Amino acid sequence: MKNTVFIFLVSILFTAQTVAQNYDKQVDDLLKKMTLEEKIGQMNQYTGFFDITGPAPMDGDSKVKYDDIKSGRVGSMLNVRGAKQIREMQKLAVENSRLGIPIVFAMDVIHGHKTVFPIPLAEAASWDMEAIEQGARIAAIEASAEGLHWTFAPMVDISRDARWGRVMEGGGEDPYLGSQIAAARVKGFQGTDLSATNTIAACAKHFAGYGFAEAGKDYNTSDVGTSTLYNVILPPFKAAAEAGVASFMNSFNTLNGIPATGDRFLQRDILKGSWNYDGMMVSDWGSIGEMVPHGFAKDGRHAALLAAQAGSDMDMESHLYKVHLAELVKSGELDEKLIDDAARRVLLLKYKLGLFDDPYKYSDELREKELLMHPDHIATATEMAKKSIVLLKNDNKLLPLAKSGKSIALIGPLSDDKTSPLGNWRLAGDDGTAISVLEGLKKYPNNTLQHAKGLNLIGERIQFVHEVEINTDDRTGITEAVAAARGKDVVVMVLGEHGYQSGEGRSRAHLGLPGLQQELLEAVYEVNQNIVLVLMNGRPLAIDWANENIPAIVEAWQLGIGSGDAIASVLYGDTNPSGKLPMTFPKTIGQVPIYYNFMNTGRPGPIEMVFWSHYIDETNAPLYPFGHGLSYADFSYSDLNVTSKAMLNGAKVSVNVTNNSTVDGHEVVQLYIRDYFASVVRPIKELKAFEKVFLKAGESKTILFDLGEDELGFYNNQGKFVFEKGKFDIMVGGSSMGGLVKTIDL
Repeated sequence: MKNTVFIFLVSILFTAQTVAQNYDKQVDDLLKKMTLEEKIGQMNQYTGFFDITGPAPMDGDSKVKYDDIKSGRVGSMLNVRGAKQIREMQKLAVENSRLGIPIVFAMDVIHGHKTVFPIPLAEAASWDMEAIEQGARIAAIEASAEGLHWTFAPMVDISRDARWGRVMEGGGEDPYLGSQIAAARVKGFQGTDLSATNTIAACAKHFAGYGFAEAGKDYNTSDVGTSTLYNVILPPFKAAAEAGVASFMNSFNTLNGIPATGDRFLQRDILKGSWNYDGMMVSDWGSIGEMVPHGFAKDGRHAALLAAQAGSDMDMESHLYKVHLAELVKSGELDEKLIDDAARRVLLLKYKLGLFDDPYKYSDELREKELLMHPDHIATATEMAKKSIVLLKNDNKLLPLAKSGKSIALIGPLSDDKTSPLGNWRLAGDDGTAISVLEGLKKYPNNTLQHAKGLNLIGERIQFVHEVEINTDDRTGITEAVAAARGKDVVVMVLGEHGYQSGEGRSRAHLGLPGLQQELLEAVYEVNQNIVLVLMNGRPLAIDWANENIPAIVEAWQLGIGSGDAIASVLYGDTNPSGKLPMTFPKTIGQVPIYYNFMNTGRPGPIEMVFWSHYIDETNAPLYPFGHGLSYADFSYSDLNVTSKAMLNGAKVSVNVTNNSTVDGHEVVQLYIRDYFASVVRPIKELKAFEKVFLKAGESKTILFDLGEDELGFYNNQGKFVFEKGKFDIMVGGSSMGGLVKTIDL
């Protein structure tokens, strides 16, 4: 039997190597036929610019792009979608250009596609890698059914700053959890066969340091040391590369004074060098040209040279490669071998996608009609939403709500909203398709429900590219809301951010409830303190007043199409919440950036004197720590046993987890370490393993973890992974604070 398995595995490896070798030969043969201009053409990506089913453009920029496609000088297009539209655009390239090279069509497929899933930060709160992978799988099925081949996801940027709007698009603050999520999403998008018509190529972005933008301002400078770079920023990208991600995207920011788009160290030395990555690198939108205002490039010509030399294989919408690269090669300033390498990587992706076998294989209108918004997809999105909800507080067991005999007031500007719960970055999603909380609660008919919105959050409908205009003066509905709350058994208040208040370009200097919502909350509290606060938001919020005064708080993020059903299911106890925070919630904006895995100072405190690392007007502690999340069940931890394996530089860990309640539930068992002394200072706590376990009422389970050098080691400041013997704390519990502790020496 063992021999049979071995032969089978060897045959798979041989087949994979043979396919790769065939692709290499095909790419080499094609490159030999291509002119310099045609190779450079593969390095250009245009956004959709006209309706291909209508008349061809006759003049202007659209006419130029149209002619470039027909002449084979466009490698990729983004923001063209629909099986018919993509087929016709592909036909324009394949049936008119000299070599018939197909175009790869791309789009930001971020959290679901037509069926909108929870925002990625919400999915991260599930700590459920199978569910996250399944969400990406469904997104790929729907996107590919519309003819798309490539997504600009997952975003794997680690960020510790909730002011930065794009935290909604990532996996939170922790590199270990972020790495697991990165691999899961890559596997979901790409499946096991990239040439299958129900998979799409993934893209790990933004390489690198984008999530460390100073002051949380999008596109801003990032300035971090090598320890943070190697140990916090890069691990999720490396995990994506090891999972076989088809492409990378570089970032808008400078890192240590170098724009990432022109950073040879990141792209050639690390990614294509030490990591031996053979996929392609695409710039972010216009980022090559943006090296000029950064002050790194003299002009567009210089920017094109720097980007190509640094390893940016494809220019997204700056048009500088098209204009300057051929002349730079002919002048001798740019080695044509770099053009060949970039074009090779683009062509290799197209071969892997199967586009040379059949450039129209993804454009199937029958499949498109059948799969978009399929009932199974909607059901899966709703289940994902349930898993993403985090119970932050539940004093006096106010939740779950009784299913009959109660009077409930539903209040808040987001209580009946069917669009905001879809969140940002849902380009294929349709407004008004989310189930609202009002609709979800109405499915429990045995309580009396009175709805009073109280406020409008925004003054008018918001477009994707515009900033949200928040209502700061119209208090018309507050009186009605207060009246509805008076005398009710429970008040459910749905407050938070509009879906377009987070995402790209949506940095916030204040992290409280936007507009008049805090005023509404306090007005209702004056007449009824029995409040369940349901938060809809794309980032951690500073809600210290609510934490001090409101008995039950539910973090419901922006949960996508099944939002209201998932929230109602949790409020009524049909779903026991199991989410855990992937980012720390601050008490106040002055604590930001705040994160659990900080390094100790030489004066950690607390001490009686003033001379230690602290604020004089606020504690150092967060409002809710990383990994926090309550349940309707009551879990306890006992019998932590750590057996060191000194000869193997590791340890075996076991812990008993018991459900002491009468309610079944899931618990995320989290293991953290502390390395007390090292050649590079280590954080006071680092997540190194976790397991999401289901425990029936009264049940106990023993959870086992294995720690080795991979978990106990770290990257030094030269980027070398090292393990150093010493003293380690092993900590296991239900969040990053508290838990059981054992100390070992290795």
